[in-house]
Amino acid sequence: MVAGGSGLIGRQLVGLLNEQGARVHVVSLDDDRLAPPECQFLKMDLTEKANCLAACKDIEVVFNLLCAKGSPQMSKMQPASFFVPIIQLSINLMEAARICGVERYLFASSLAVYPPAEVFHEDDVWLGAPSPNDRFAGWAKRMGELQAEAYAIEYDWRGVSIVRPANTYGPHDDFGKQTAMVVPSLIRRTLSGENPLTVWGDGSAVRDFIHARDVARGMMMVVKKGITQPMNLGSGSGVSIRDLVNAIIKHLPKTPEVIWDATKPGGDPCRVLDTARARSFGIKPTISLETGIAETMDWYQAHANASDLRYNVFSDYDESPAG
Repeated sequence: MVAGGSGLIGRQLVGLLNEQGARVHVVSLDDDRLAPPECQFLKMDLTEKANCLAACKDIEVVFNLLCAKGSPQMSKMQPASFFVPIIQLSINLMEAARICGVERYLFASSLAVYPPAEVFHEDDVWLGAPSPNDRFAGWAKRMGELQAEAYAIEYDWRGVSIVRPANTYGPHDDFGKQTAMVVPSLIRRTLSGENPLTVWGDGSAVRDFIHARDVARGMMMVVKKGITQPMNLGSGSGVSIRDLVNAIIKHLPKTPEVIWDATKPGGDPCRVLDTARARSFGIKPTISLETGIAETMDWYQAHANASDLRYNVFSDYDESPAG
């Protein structure tokens, strides 16, 4: 079962699992039209424990790819919409998997769990608090990792793998105005003809980018090999936001003027994953940034309205009496 199997990484993972002959269940709140082919699709809210128990029944392997994604501005404006659903999804789904006797469970954590550093090493998570830019999502994902550790101690359930993907991009990404991360946001804006193109920061911030298919392939290998040490999945090398913008606009028929707004925050100066542990298991990316960007731009041009079918936690999650 792939929770979040209609999303960015999930679509790639479901395709790879189908190639291996697996019978795949996908659970998501996205529109049915985003369901991957050749799978059983269940539109179900996994913040509810009863739904998690139903989804995990008779399942051998669970991939939990669920998360609340949004821009840095959204994390400041609506932090509860990050924190609460992530906690609910993590706690309820892993507990249901344990109760149902699931053999292997993969928890997709995040680089947001790391304290500020230029290079993130797997064993350094608890050396400090998450970056202030990732405070709510980072702590929520840390709780999911602690849950796996607690289960290993109390129940001797050691079937949980933890991966921490870098900045992931590719086809089937979320290109919505509120929720798009840096790559899909820039692609949407440039392909819509925005000129001049204003980008926050001075372009010097460095990030680690990895294609969703490489992340999905890494997840499958982690589960297949039974790896329970937390593992980074990234390129292991940094790309500046300025270079990212250049990689995108080179594929445009007309080059826009780029304006760097240094009065706006550009995030942490450098965030790159150390990938030595993954490479020691033969797990490494195969898709270059240039190839991946071109593929993603082609996909978006053919599926520009797909984001309208995607569940938006920021507009749809509201437990207030007026909601």
